[in-house]
Amino acid sequence: MAVQVTVLPSPRCLFDDPVQICVAGLLPQQAVTLRASLVDESGELFEAHAHYRAGSSGELDLSRSPALGGSYSGVEPMGLLWSLQSKAPHKRLAKRNVLTPFCVDLEVYEGHGDMSCLLGKCTNERWFSGEGVKRISVREGRLKATLFLPPGPGPFPGLIDLYGSGGGLVEYRASLLASRGFVTLALAYMAFEDLPAMPEILELGYFEEAVNFLRKQQQVKDTGIGVLGLSKGADLALSMATFLPGIKAAVSISGSGFNSFIPLQGDGFTVPPHPYDLGRMKTSDESGLVDFSDVLDDHRDPATWDCRIPMERSLAKFLFLSGLDDRNWKSDLYCRDAVQRLQQYGREVEFCSYSGAGHLLEPPYLPLCQTSIHKVLGVFVHWGGQWREHAKAQEDAWHRIQAFFWQHLMDSDIPKSKL
Repeated sequence: MAVQVTVLPSPRCLFDDPVQICVAGLLPQQAVTLRASLVDESGELFEAHAHYRAGSSGELDLSRSPALGGSYSGVEPMGLLWSLQSKAPHKRLAKRNVLTPFCVDLEVYEGHGDMSCLLGKCTNERWFSGEGVKRISVREGRLKATLFLPPGPGPFPGLIDLYGSGGGLVEYRASLLASRGFVTLALAYMAFEDLPAMPEILELGYFEEAVNFLRKQQQVKDTGIGVLGLSKGADLALSMATFLPGIKAAVSISGSGFNSFIPLQGDGFTVPPHPYDLGRMKTSDESGLVDFSDVLDDHRDPATWDCRIPMERSLAKFLFLSGLDDRNWKSDLYCRDAVQRLQQYGREVEFCSYSGAGHLLEPPYLPLCQTSIHKVLGVFVHWGGQWREHAKAQEDAWHRIQAFFWQHLMDSDIPKSKL
């Protein structure tokens, strides 16, 4: 019998779908190496491998069979995905064109050696946009955004999705959320088209335009929208929920409870950026990596408190997510401070802190990026994270985010069809 590699329930799935990888037709107890590889849109090769031993019937099931070494060890059903790594340093796997899949080649080789004798292979197509999801480019007023609509008339919960100070228009998280039943607006606010790479000021009115645009979409449930943000986008999400009407729920990922780096100008007021000193930036002589964790002034110093976002004024619900191994900045400390402030005002708030997780908490099965270039600053940054722990954190956080928004925007659990 020829060696067969299968991906269940289907070789075609969404990127955030877990799959069952099985091998049949091996010899009993045969030693083999499984390899996963994909080429990203810039031509960069990412790969992972793990050593296995077949069962007594010549079969392998990665949901039950332990890896004996390689990129990971132990029973890790999705290990071949979350351990993908580029041979070139400082590379981050991210999707630019969400209308095409990442094609992951899964191969089985004889032995635990040099992977020279191929026994069988298959391809797992991993999509970022579900069937029937519509992608609409938005250039209305000042907005630079992309709207993703789930199939059907709705009404659906509406979300605004913000990434960090690296800028650009990042779509892959928004398209996955639309595939899970959310009308999602991916919003650029710096370093995109004519938006400056490092704005002197950010205007709250720009984000209000985004809220108004989303609320007028027919498919969006009219009881209020949600906003989620990563890093700088996280404090913007909190500011939107505090200063703008119509926002019912906000998620902060690796963020803070103060305005960071760029002044935020509202109607008749400005929230200054939390004081920082780039002179406290540390650069490793060995690796050249930059550590920003000490550049901010002490957030407990009352002299910095005019930079705090007065979230206690907001009627929105809040969820804070952070990694204890964030090497970019002290997000766990800053999140705890924000949560404590809300609790002092008697506000309910959800908070989850992940041991071993780094700064870049992404949708599940995107591999950990420990270091990469910061597109705006042009330096190599240490983001932190441990491979297995970060992968588990991403799975848990993704489910929490969706459950949180379903609960507070639709007063329901995650529909079974969206799981």
